[in-house]
Parts: sequence; structure tokens; C-alpha cells
Amino acid sequence: MTFEEIQKLIDQVNQSNITKLNLDFDGGHLDIDKEKLAQPSITEQVAQPVAEAKPEIVVNQPQIKAPLVGIVYLQANPDEAPYKKIGDHVEAGEVVCVIEAMKMMTEVKSELSGTISEILVSNEEVVEFDQPLFTVTPE
Repeated sequence: MTFEEIQKLIDQVNQSNITKLNLDFDGGHLDIDKEKLAQPSITEQVAQPVAEAKPEIVVNQPQIKAPLVGIVYLQANPDEAPYKKIGDHVEAGEVVCVIEAMKMMTEVKSELSGTISEILVSNEEVVEFDQPLFTVTPE
């Protein structure tokens, strides 16, 4: 997907009633959430030259991905603090969230050590298999 195609898609989403768009494509991932009032985040394997682009382009950022389809919980209970916040350190093997599928809770453990730089999902959001959940800045 070229940068021009991504820009055109962003413009179409902005002009429509769509509030969220999560798209995986060959070489990257596009996540637009108009409810958060944040600029879209685009992750690509190879960054393309950007003249007047507003979206943030992140190159080769390691991610923690969903191992299954289900509902993601970023905290153990509604009254408790989240497992991880942006800026928190994470060790390989440490639980970062839980995914519920068919009444079964599955702990999602980090395969990386580093710092959580971005949380790509909301609490209680439905996630797809292999969907990026967190971006990690390695140590």
C-alpha cells in the first residue's frame, strides 16, 4: 500500500461516519480511531518519504500481538490498575494483558524486554488473531 493510498483512505474515513478502522496490509498496519481524537498511527516495514504527512510513521517497532481472537482486558479487574501503561518496563515472559475467548482467559505474555511505547487497543475491545496490542521499544 503506497503512502498516497493510505492518505486517500484516511481522507475517506474522515469524511464518513466510520469511527474506527483497523487494517493489516502487506508490509504494515493502519489503525484509525476518531474517538480518541488522536492522529492515525501507521506502522510500515519500510518508511516512504513523507512531505506534508500528518500520520506518524513507525519503522520496525517490535510489537506484542494477540495470540487468539477474543476480548482483551488491559487490567485484571475494573478496580485495579492496568497490567502495563505507556512508559512501563516489561520483561520477556511478563503478563501484559488477558484475552477472553469462549469463557477461557488466556494470559498474553511479552516475548520482548523493553519499554511499552504505545498501547494499540482499548480495554474490552474485540481483537483479531495476530493483531498488534502493544508497541515495545527494545532495551
